[in-house]
Formats: sequence, C-alpha cells, structure tokens
Amino acid sequence: MPQTHTTTPLIAATRVASALLLIALIVLNLGWELWWAPLRPGGSWWALKVLPLCLPLAGLLKNRMYTYRWLSLMIWLYFIEGSVRATSDHGLSMVLASLSTVLCVLLFVAVTAHIRLRLKSAAAQVELESTDEH
Repeated sequence: MPQTHTTTPLIAATRVASALLLIALIVLNLGWELWWAPLRPGGSWWALKVLPLCLPLAGLLKNRMYTYRWLSLMIWLYFIEGSVRATSDHGLSMVLASLSTVLCVLLFVAVTAHIRLRLKSAAAQVELESTDEH
C-alpha cells in the first residue's frame, strides 16, 4: 500500500508561519546591522550573523522534519543575543533587539507546533493503516 501523507490546515499554517517568521528574523537582523542601528557607522560585520539563519530556509521550504528540529535548537542562540542586547543597548538598537527576541519566541512556537502536529498526524496515519490491515 503506498504511503500517503495528509497535511491538515493547521500543519500547513505552522509551516507557512515558520518560513515567514524565519524570513522576518533574517530581514530584521540584516537591516539592524547594516542600516537601522549598526554597531559601527556604515554597517558592521555582525550582519554575517544572518548566514546561519539562511541555511534552514531551504529545508523549511522543502518541509524537511530534520530542519524543523535543529532550527528549534539553533534559534535560542539568536534569542540569547536579542535578550542581552535588549537589556544592554539603548535607543533603536534596544527596540530591534526586543523585536528579534519576540520573533525568536514566535518562531520557536511555530516550529515546535509544526513538529508536534506532524508527528501526531504520522502516528494517526500509522494507526489508520494498521486498522485497515486487520
């Protein structure tokens, strides 16, 4: 019997939310370090911190479960940076750091919800297939 994968609207919503939140975090961090409130006038090398965030984007778009799992761990590095700078920076940089922290939390919630929902859906699919065989 061919294996079919059912995607519920909620799973699809968490997938879209994860991708959009990751893109928003990339744009925010890039703009923050290059134009809006860089550490040095004219931009800083800290903009390179977005490169690791670009790696999981392809995996999210291809709906790879492994990517969701390691992104849920990696995002905490950006949460820590945002939290530290939200409490130590001033002005616009503090606001951007706070926004980055919020985006990290929202991304973590979307990614972990996606993982849980997909695992639950897969378990239900296996259960359905096992009852069909009997």
